[in-house]
Amino acid sequence: MRSRYCAFAMGLAPYLLESWHPSTRPADLELDDTLRWYRLDILDRTRGGMLDTTGTVEFIAYYRDGTERGTQHENSAFLKEKGRWLYVSAA
Repeated sequence: MRSRYCAFAMGLAPYLLESWHPSTRPADLELDDTLRWYRLDILDRTRGGMLDTTGTVEFIAYYRDGTERGTQHENSAFLKEKGRWLYVSAA
């Protein structure tokens, strides 16, 4: 989760696509370069340990868009395949 947040903050669309599960991954991803992500708070998680193959992460990400500020509150689902966590969907 933290690596995906960093990728959003740095505008790294290729990494975001690579870390997205093939079953839900879009063909391409266009990031809004006017957003400046500046903080991530992890609120909760379920499963997601070393021996798990599924997990969720609830978070709030904070951004600025010019003089406006906003948040994205999400509960993201992940699957682990071949030892790597992949983003599946948001609730």
